[in-house]
Amino acid sequence: MRADAWTWSYEGYDPGAERLREALCTLGNGRFATRGAASEEPAGPAHYPGTYAAGCYNRLTSTVAGRPVENEDLVNLPNWLPLRYRIRPADTPDPGPWLSPDHPQLTGHRRTLDLRRGTLTLRSVYEDGAGRRLTVTERRLVHMAEPQLAAQRLTFTAEGWSGDVEVAAGLDGDVRNSGVDRYRDLADTHLTGWDTGIEDDDTLRLHCRTRTSGIRIALAARIRTAPRPRACHADLTLRCAHRILTVPLRPGATATVDKTVALRTSRDRGVTDPLAAALGTVRDAPAVPRLLASHHRAWDRLWQQARLDVPEEAGRILRLHLFHVLQTLSPHTARLDAGVPARGLHGEAYRGHVFWDELFVLPFLNLHFPEVSRALLNYRHRRLPAARDAARAAGLAGAMYPWQSGSDGREETQRLHLNPRSGRWLPDHSRLQHHVGSAIAYNVWQYWQASGDTKFLHTKGAEILLEIARFWAAKSDWDPALGRYRIRGVVGPDEYHDGYPGADRPGLDDNAYTNVTAAWVLTRALDLCRTLPEASRRQLFERLALAPDERQRWDDIAHRLHVPYHRGLISQFAGYGQLAELDWAGYRERYGDIRRLDRILEAEGDTVNRYQASKQADVLMLGYLFSPAELSGVFGQLGYRLDDDIWRATVDHYLHRTSHGSTLSALVHAWVLARVRRADAWTYCEEALTGDVADVQGGTTAEGIHLGAMAGTLDFVQRGMTGLETRDRALWLDPAPLPQLSKFGVRIRYRRHRDIDLRIRADRVTIAVPDSEHAAVQVRLRGRPFTVPPGTVRRLELPGG
Repeated sequence: MRADAWTWSYEGYDPGAERLREALCTLGNGRFATRGAASEEPAGPAHYPGTYAAGCYNRLTSTVAGRPVENEDLVNLPNWLPLRYRIRPADTPDPGPWLSPDHPQLTGHRRTLDLRRGTLTLRSVYEDGAGRRLTVTERRLVHMAEPQLAAQRLTFTAEGWSGDVEVAAGLDGDVRNSGVDRYRDLADTHLTGWDTGIEDDDTLRLHCRTRTSGIRIALAARIRTAPRPRACHADLTLRCAHRILTVPLRPGATATVDKTVALRTSRDRGVTDPLAAALGTVRDAPAVPRLLASHHRAWDRLWQQARLDVPEEAGRILRLHLFHVLQTLSPHTARLDAGVPARGLHGEAYRGHVFWDELFVLPFLNLHFPEVSRALLNYRHRRLPAARDAARAAGLAGAMYPWQSGSDGREETQRLHLNPRSGRWLPDHSRLQHHVGSAIAYNVWQYWQASGDTKFLHTKGAEILLEIARFWAAKSDWDPALGRYRIRGVVGPDEYHDGYPGADRPGLDDNAYTNVTAAWVLTRALDLCRTLPEASRRQLFERLALAPDERQRWDDIAHRLHVPYHRGLISQFAGYGQLAELDWAGYRERYGDIRRLDRILEAEGDTVNRYQASKQADVLMLGYLFSPAELSGVFGQLGYRLDDDIWRATVDHYLHRTSHGSTLSALVHAWVLARVRRADAWTYCEEALTGDVADVQGGTTAEGIHLGAMAGTLDFVQRGMTGLETRDRALWLDPAPLPQLSKFGVRIRYRRHRDIDLRIRADRVTIAVPDSEHAAVQVRLRGRPFTVPPGTVRRLELPGG
């Protein structure tokens, strides 16, 4: 791999690395995305072309361990990439074989991702024993300004021969969801009802639908060449459509094939006939050079809005992360009903489901694209009725949001999961991670603090927040022996521990992260109840049938929830301190990579539930969500003391008992250690940065990038190292730059102010507010108040700098 400031290049062809490269070279626009697969190859062991549209799900039933299991998946849509080619030299009667990166005549191959312009270029060179050479260059885009369009430009250059190049340009509807090996025994054919054809001599069409959700999908591909083809004909089957073109080629000259594709679905706003819409869209589309120009302009606007100036290698990786975040969640997402897929629109891992990853994504988007954050919160609000139904089915009040979400808000978490190490299907209790509700409430509050969108907070936001508070109140039981409320039967962010050793029921009691965030949610709900305008408060309370005694109970719980401790440290959950210590050195020596310690122990006939071992940050997540002062305040409200010594000892305890089986774990540890043990923070920061680039988790990135971790690294610079908080109508700053990142700059959008530039150095902060008619920006630098009027720049010295 080679990289400069704005491009990522992979030299040579490596079948074992292809799927990873395809994921990292995905192109998208927030509406749909396509993996960076070779256009010459169908899906196979080395290649996996995949196209995914936000919110396009389908449900199938499989037989697992002798029982029917229903799963909903983000559907792999028809492949629009196919462009195959072969040559026929003038002195040869028959064409040669179809060429591809797998062909033995390949002598050079490069894949280059241009982050600034949002394009992928694939260059292949073939040479036969007779000295005939063919250079093939494909430039590809998924249009960022016209989100229904994509395009490919294929150029051929001959050296040492003349003749024809035969090109098969097509649309392939014969696709499955087969991109994740551990799902291989599950039903994977989501499409049906195929129909293909050709229109206007140069345009192919393909129409199909999803099997159970009934989403209609249409693609139209316009294919043009220069020079004009000697001959062309259509090759149509039930599921595939191709145009076969014979294009003349002379030594030193270039032949070009342009393919412009429109993708429309019945989920598109204002579309009743996706096929007619696709044909109309591609008919009206400009030529590929004009599409490239408008696409480049759209990307330039995005880079200006989300400017991030970080030097050297860290800056290069952060640009790649930002690129993939914007391809999954762009301004186009604001017009969709879609959530935050944990693996982006880049692959099929986690079935394209929405977890809690928005907790790591929205804080970044809030300060750049708040309209996208609002749309993602609207996705949650539309599914509030389903969350209420889930709570009611569990005998509880309020809203119980699912751990995994998809199309309609029901719980999508599977009941069984496969341990690939042992080959056994095991019970999956991760649906007990009810802390997802607190993550949603946190995002509602943070969005309002950053955007000032009081209208949303007082309507949809209030409804979400109060119903989640109501759920936590219903989930809390009074324990007279403790004199405190308890929350029982949950699973925390750690995920390894889903029950007590030998227990006959799943779940844990008093997970510290769950309880503390529940207390925070209840407090914010009460704050909102007090500050709502009278008319809004009355209407909301009537609609929710919220009685005064409920709010009194919320206040009592918010001050008396139990937080367990052991040996003076915050316990991950009640009873954690009684678990056995693991022989960490022994397991590392025996297995090397022990990130998925749970799978290792299960394959040995043991269970991670017996040990003080975590997959990822759990208690330490509290230090990720809350500044030291706010976290200390929440603990004080609950009647516990949390000073620097206790927190440092707690951090040290879990630091040595975490296997980091999630890409989110290194991110959280870097964030927390930047404030507690700065000398150790960079190790985890580097791991978070390279998690996908180097595929740290061992094969998982090929199945889709880790969107939360990518957005989280951006936010680590934006908020983590600046200490940036948006509260009390001010920007609060408490910089903690690492020695390895001692100077950097970010551009943010805060309330009505766009393009505020923050520059951090070891000894000062520079704040530039663009000229406008809005009020001055209020800043609190380590508690000291400053005012920065529009059109001015202030350089503020850091105390002790």
